[in-house]
Amino acid sequence: MDKKSNESSGSSTKPAATKPEEEEVKSYYYPDRDADLGEVRAGYSIWRNNTFRTMMLGLVPLILLNIAYVYNNSELLFGVIGRIRVLISEIENQDPKNIYIILTLAFITLLLLELVISVFMSKKNRAVYMVDFSVFQPPEQYKITHEFFVQHTKNVGWFDERSIDFQTKLLYKTGLGNETYFPAGITKAEPDVSMESARQEAELVLSGCLDSLFAKTGLKPKDIDILIVNCSLFNPTPSLAAMVMNKYKMRSDCLSYSLSGMGCSAGVISIDLAKQLLQVHKNATAVVLSTENITQNWYRGNERAMLVTNTLFRMGGAAIMLSNKSKYYWTGKYRLVASVRVTKANSDSAYQAVYQMEDKENNKGVRLATGRDLMVVVGDALKTNLTILGPMVLPWSEQIKFFINLCHRKLVGGKKVAPYVPDFKKAFQHFCIHAGGRAVIDGLEQNFNLSAYDVEPSRATLYRYGNTSSSSIWYELNFIEKQHKVKSGEKVWQLAFGSGFKCNSAVWQALRDI
Repeated sequence: MDKKSNESSGSSTKPAATKPEEEEVKSYYYPDRDADLGEVRAGYSIWRNNTFRTMMLGLVPLILLNIAYVYNNSELLFGVIGRIRVLISEIENQDPKNIYIILTLAFITLLLLELVISVFMSKKNRAVYMVDFSVFQPPEQYKITHEFFVQHTKNVGWFDERSIDFQTKLLYKTGLGNETYFPAGITKAEPDVSMESARQEAELVLSGCLDSLFAKTGLKPKDIDILIVNCSLFNPTPSLAAMVMNKYKMRSDCLSYSLSGMGCSAGVISIDLAKQLLQVHKNATAVVLSTENITQNWYRGNERAMLVTNTLFRMGGAAIMLSNKSKYYWTGKYRLVASVRVTKANSDSAYQAVYQMEDKENNKGVRLATGRDLMVVVGDALKTNLTILGPMVLPWSEQIKFFINLCHRKLVGGKKVAPYVPDFKKAFQHFCIHAGGRAVIDGLEQNFNLSAYDVEPSRATLYRYGNTSSSSIWYELNFIEKQHKVKSGEKVWQLAFGSGFKCNSAVWQALRDI
C-alpha cells in the first residue's frame, strides 16, 4: 500500500467521521505557530555581551564631552551643557594645549585597551576541534515502510482501533519517508522489549558509528582520553559508556561519562561537556556517542499524548571525535566557536512538556505537551538561548542595529515601534535544526526567515531517518557535507530541543573546504 492509496481509501470510507480526528491530529502536530514563535527573536539582548556593554557605557562620557565641546563657543547656556561648557572653558584657559583633545584620546585608548584585553582573555581558552564524525547507517534488514508500520501496529494487539487510526493518520503527516529503521526487538511478531534486546540495539548502533569513525580517522580505542555517551531513556547498569569501554578494551584511565534523561538536545550537552573537559586536560582526545534507544520505549497504550512518539522516533546514532591538540587545526574539519545551554526546568509547564510516565494501564511512555502549549515552551527556551548566543556570533552591524532599535523603542514606547529582528543568516551559512518533526522545522523556518535550501538538511534527515533524537543534528551535518558542501571559514549552527525543557546550540567553523 502506497501513501496515496492509503489516504484515498481512508477518505472514501467515512469522510465525515474522520474529519474531527484529523483536526485532533493537527492540534498535536500543526499548532498555530505564528502566535507562539513570533516573539522568539524579539527577546534577543545584545547587553548579555559584557564587552559590548562596557564599551557602550564607556562611550557615554566621550559623547557628552563632544556635545559640550560643540556648544563651547555658542550662546546656549542651560542645564548640564552650560555647566560642562564653563568647565571646559576653565580647563582650556589653564592649558593652551587643549585638554579636550587629550581627554578624547584617553577615552579612545581605554576602549582599545579594553578590547585588546578581552581578545587576550578569550585566547586563554583552548581551541576545541572536531576532527571528524560518523553517523550510523542501519543495515537493510532493519528498514521499515509505512505499510509495515501500520500492519505491525494492528498485529501486535496492543492498541485499540481508535489509536491505530490515529497513528496511521499521523504517520503520513510527520514528514517521515518510507525507509526508516526500527530495532529488531520491536519488529518481531511478538515484540521483545527485554533488557537484553535493548542492549543489543545499543551495541549495534554505538559500535556501528564508532567503527566507522575509527576507519575514517585512524583513531584507536587506546587513544581515547575522554568518552561521553548520551542516551536519554535506556540507562542500564553497567552504563553504556562501560559497555563501549568493555567492547573496545579502552584504557582504564579513560574518563567516561553516561548522560541520561536529557532528551533530544543531549548531543549538544555532550559536546559542551567535552569542551569543558578539554579546557582542563592538555593534548587530549574525546569521543562523543549520541543515540536513543527505541526497544523499550515503543509505547503500547492508547493515550494520544503518548502515541505521538511511536510515529516519530527511529533508530540512529552518531560518533564525534574532538580534540584540543594543535595539529588538528591543520587536519581537522571544524573548530567549536560557541556552545550555549538553556534549561527552563524552573517552569512547571516547561518541565512537564516532555514527560516520561505511566498511563492508567501502567504502560510506560513519553507524554508530549499538545500543539500550542509545546510551541510556547519551545519559543521561550529558544528566545533565552538566542539572547546568550547572539552577541557571540552576530556581526557588529546587526548588534548595533538592534541596539539602536532598542533605544528607539524605549524612548517612544515598545508597541509603537516594531522590534528589530537580527538576521542570523549573516552569522551562519548552514543550519542543522533538530529534526523533531515537520511542525518544528516549519515554525523555525518561518520565524528565522530561512529558505527551503536552509532547512533542506532537516527535512531530508526527517524523511530518510525519522527523528533519531540527539543524533539527528549529525545526520543533518552529514547531509550538508555531501549535498551542500561547506567552504573554509563558513559556520554551521546546530540547534536542538529536549526534555526539561532544554534548548541547546553549538556553532562550528569549517577549517577547510569539506
